[in-house]
Amino acid sequence: MTYQDHITQTDQLIRSYSGTWDGISAESVARMRLQNRFQTGLDIARYTAAIMRRDMAAYDADPANYTQSLGCWHGFIGQQKMISIKKHFGSTERRYLYLSGWMIAALRSEFGPLPDQSMHEKTSVPALIEELYTFLRQADARELGMMFREIDAARAAGNQIEEQRLLHAIDDHQTHIVPIIADIDAGFGNAEATYLLAKKMIEAGACALQIENQVSDEKQCGHQDGKVTVPHEDFLAKVRACRYAFLELGVEDGIIVTRTDSLGAGLTKQIAVSNQAGDLGDQYNSFLDCEEIDPATARNGDVILNRDGKLLRPKRLPSNLFQFRAGTGEDRCVLDCIASLENGADLLWIETEKPHIEQIAGMVDRIREVIPNAKLVYNNSPSFNWTLNFRQQVFDAWSAEGKDVSAYDRAKLMSVDYDGTELADDADERIRTFQKDSAARAGIFHHLITLPTYHTAALSTDNLAKEYFGDAGMLGYVKGVQRKEIREGIACVKHQNMSGSDIGDDHKEYFAGEAALKAGGAHNTMNQFAA
Repeated sequence: MTYQDHITQTDQLIRSYSGTWDGISAESVARMRLQNRFQTGLDIARYTAAIMRRDMAAYDADPANYTQSLGCWHGFIGQQKMISIKKHFGSTERRYLYLSGWMIAALRSEFGPLPDQSMHEKTSVPALIEELYTFLRQADARELGMMFREIDAARAAGNQIEEQRLLHAIDDHQTHIVPIIADIDAGFGNAEATYLLAKKMIEAGACALQIENQVSDEKQCGHQDGKVTVPHEDFLAKVRACRYAFLELGVEDGIIVTRTDSLGAGLTKQIAVSNQAGDLGDQYNSFLDCEEIDPATARNGDVILNRDGKLLRPKRLPSNLFQFRAGTGEDRCVLDCIASLENGADLLWIETEKPHIEQIAGMVDRIREVIPNAKLVYNNSPSFNWTLNFRQQVFDAWSAEGKDVSAYDRAKLMSVDYDGTELADDADERIRTFQKDSAARAGIFHHLITLPTYHTAALSTDNLAKEYFGDAGMLGYVKGVQRKEIREGIACVKHQNMSGSDIGDDHKEYFAGEAALKAGGAHNTMNQFAA
C-alpha cells in the first residue's frame, strides 16, 4: 500500500465517525503506520524467513551471492550496524544480524559475565532478539520521520518536484529489518525445553535458529576443550522440536542451522541406541574407542558392544564419558551433516579450529556427494589468530612450491617485524578474499563473525580512556570521536535525534497541534550539528 493509499483509506475511516474523529489527521496516521510496518515478531519472522529462502536460492545459482553478518550484543549495536550498511552500500541486501550465545553469556546474563556454557538465563535469548528488532524498527521510524519532515519543508517552499521525489522515496523505502540467525546453543535441556525456547525466539522475530550437537548440561564454546556430543537421534529430536515450533507459529519457511562440534569433540556422554547394523546409532558407536574382550574378563558395570561377532568394551573415562578414536573427527562431522540435512535441517555449521578453505571444502565435498546443494554457515571466529594462521598457510604453500622462506621463522610470523613483507601481504590478501573464495570453493552461504562488537567496544573504549584520562584530555574525545562522527556522517552524532526526540516531537504535534511543547526548538544544542 502506498503512502497516498494509507492517507485515502484513513480519511474514509475518519469521515465514517460523523465528525467525532475530525481532530485526527489522516496523513499523520499514515505516517505512523509506515513508521511501524511490523506489528509483531511473527510478522518479522515470516518476512525475514522469505528473505533467507530467496538468498539461499540465489546462492545456489551463483556462490558469489553469499551472505554476511556480524554478532551484536545490544539493540543499539545492531541498529547502528544496519544504518551504516545502508549509508555505505545503499542496501541491506544479503546482510543479516547474528545473535551469539557466547555474547549473551558474557554480557547479558543477570549472573554477570559467564563462560559460553549455557549457564545464562534462557529467556535472555528471546529478550535480545526482541531488543534488536525494537531498535531496527526505530531506525525505520527515524529515517522515515526525517523524510516526512522534508516533505513538509518541500510543500512549504512550493517545491512540487521535490515533494513527488520524496513521496516515491517513501513508497520505495527499504526497511532496516533483516534476518537474525539466533543461537539456541544445545537447546537448554531436553527436546521439550528446546521447543519452548524456540517458540519464544520465533515469537520475538527469529527466522533462523542455530542449534549444536553437544550435551546441554555439558555444553562448551566451540573453540574450547571438553566438548561432548550426543547421539544423532537425541540431536534430531531437538531439530524436529524447532521445526514444530516454526510450523505451529505459521512460519512455514523458517530456517534451522545445525552445528556439529564433532571435529573438536572427542567425547560422548552416552552410547547410541542401535536397532540394526548400519543405522545411525550403529554408525555413531562405530567411532568409539574400544578394546576387544573375552567374555570371561568382563568386569562389573562394563558396557559391551557386539560388532561382527566380536565383543568390544568402549573406553570409559573416570568422568563416566566415553571417548572416540583419535582422527575420526572429520568422518563424524560429515556423518552429522548428512544426517541433519536428511532430517529437516536447512543449513550446516561446522565448527573448525582454524580458517582453512581446503579443510572445510574437503568435508563439504563429501557431504555434497550425498546432498548436492548442502550449504554452510561459517564462523569467521575471533578465536582464530587470523594473522598467524594465514601467514603460516602462505609459508607452507611457498615451501611446497620450493620458494625460499629462509627469511621467515614460521613460529614467529605474528611478529610486527614481518609486517609489510611479501609473505605478510600475500597472507592479508588471502584474508581479504577468504569469504569470497570459500563461498565459491567450500559451499559457505553465510559468513558471520560471532563476537566482533564485543572486541570493537573494548578497543574503542581503550583508545578513548587512554586519550581522555591522559594529556589529551577533552581533545581525546573531540578528535578521536566527535570530529570523526561529524566528518564521517555517523548518524548518532545527533544523539537526541537517534534516541527518538524528533519522533516524539512529531507525535506531540499530532496529538496537541500548536499547543505541543517540543524539544527540537531553536535552543536545542543539537542544532550545532545541522551542517
